[in-house]
Amino acid sequence: MTSQATISTGHTFQLPAQLSASIVGAVFPADRGAVATLLPAGLEPIRATRTRAALTVLAVTYDRVGEDTIDPYDEVGVLIPAVETGTRTWPYLSGLRRGVSGYVYTLPVSTEPARAFGVDIWGYPKLVAEIDLRDTGRIRHATVIADGQQIISFEGWRPPTIPARLSGYNYTVKDEQLLREKTRLSGSVGMWPRGHAELAFGKHPIGQRLANVAVDERPLYTVAADCDFEIEAGSAIQS
Repeated sequence: MTSQATISTGHTFQLPAQLSASIVGAVFPADRGAVATLLPAGLEPIRATRTRAALTVLAVTYDRVGEDTIDPYDEVGVLIPAVETGTRTWPYLSGLRRGVSGYVYTLPVSTEPARAFGVDIWGYPKLVAEIDLRDTGRIRHATVIADGQQIISFEGWRPPTIPARLSGYNYTVKDEQLLREKTRLSGSVGMWPRGHAELAFGKHPIGQRLANVAVDERPLYTVAADCDFEIEAGSAIQS
């Protein structure tokens, strides 16, 4: 089902929203209890391993947004792989299946239209920040600074990719309502177990809250995609 949404900057988007992106990220094992405190009511963390939940970082460059509705932008997202309360998950398997889906905890972006695009339509926790995102060979580097303080620095190795089509869900909170957004991507996709990735949180309040989560230094896997990406309108989850 298609619809339209006009955001506060005056731009109008067709939904599901269509984007084209280059993504490099990593899924890290993390303390389950600490991760659970970052989730809204109605969600619980996946079992990424027998004893650990997960925390995911994705460094993304968008080169097309809608029908070139707004200019390309960069973002660095922190997601908590999660499911709706009562949904069963399995160690390792759920980490592979759901590692890049879940609750969007923070989503710094490089432009104001990009912020409004996410906040106004879905309630994504976007903020405008200084994002230094660059590739050196197969390594993507990303540093995010807001209000003069670093939120996050990330470095991830781009694994080999193959043609693939994947689907998943993002979760957000908008107007105090938990929403589920179905996502789809198609393009070149890859993941590699125990690939190289480095992650550090800074002194910005968002970074400090995330620094309270015990995150393993070595990721479960790194991930990459050069793809077309689709986000449906959010649907309310009844509590």
